[in-house]
Amino acid sequence: MKVLMERGNQFVVSRNKPIEEQVLDIISSFNQGIKDVELKGYGREIDRTVDVYNVLKEKLGDGVVLVDVSIGSEFKDKRRVSYLLFRLRKSF
Repeated sequence: MKVLMERGNQFVVSRNKPIEEQVLDIISSFNQGIKDVELKGYGREIDRTVDVYNVLKEKLGDGVVLVDVSIGSEFKDKRRVSYLLFRLRKSF
């Protein structure tokens, strides 16, 4: 299973892959020409999503802009699961 699952421009964070690798996956997408990226974490991965964003911001600085932050919940496997969604834009 690919841990930082990529769906077009959406990355879903998981605990099985180091944060640095997840950040590199997003930077690689930016380098391939994708301008907008969604970074999403469910349930216990919400805190890790914030960590991925902070490391990405630390590495790229003003090269990445936080466009929007959303919180909510979705039904997964007949259970309601909370999520955190960051919408990011490449600015370099």
